[in-house]
Amino acid sequence: MNEKFFDIKKDKQNRIINAGLKVFAEHGYRHASTDEIVKEADISKGLLFHYFGSKIGTYTFLHEYSVRYMILEYNSYVSGKETDPFVIIAQIEQAKLEAMKSHPYMIAFLESCEREVVSEPLLATEESKNMLREVTYNLTENMNFSMIRKDCDVPKLLEIISYTIDGLRKKSFSEGSFQADMLYADIVTYLDMLRLLSCK
Repeated sequence: MNEKFFDIKKDKQNRIINAGLKVFAEHGYRHASTDEIVKEADISKGLLFHYFGSKIGTYTFLHEYSVRYMILEYNSYVSGKETDPFVIIAQIEQAKLEAMKSHPYMIAFLESCEREVVSEPLLATEESKNMLREVTYNLTENMNFSMIRKDCDVPKLLEIISYTIDGLRKKSFSEGSFQADMLYADIVTYLDMLRLLSCK
């Protein structure tokens, strides 16, 4: 992490971070442009390179920053003692949405990193990716599916939940109506419906 970057004012930090998250999330590493990042952040290209050195330096910083940020949010909102899968999923989504209040494109960026195919960013983020994967695995390992009906395919149910949440998030952005608290309320409503349909 570039400690010099954290000496600048918080609002400027967030402007630069959010610009980078948005551009990389929307275009992927290969097609993302540092020109677009500095335009979005309203800073000079020299300033961006002063803090991060290069495009890959910017990308790597954003990934490490996002992983650390999300781990803190998960630790704040996800109970290690909870076993109800619907509650755990709701807590995970609450943590994500709390992060998105300050950094709207953070989750989209992290998801785009998982789809990345260019070797340079893949190698640069391997360690932080593994860290986040381990944390997210630990969040879900206590899930107890004993309340799910026997005729309900659990992996498919989890896929349906994932697709539903992803669809709700994308819809809120495409409509220009993203508000974290409203989106969380919608997610909980759908989770409650799926609980009724799938549990004994």
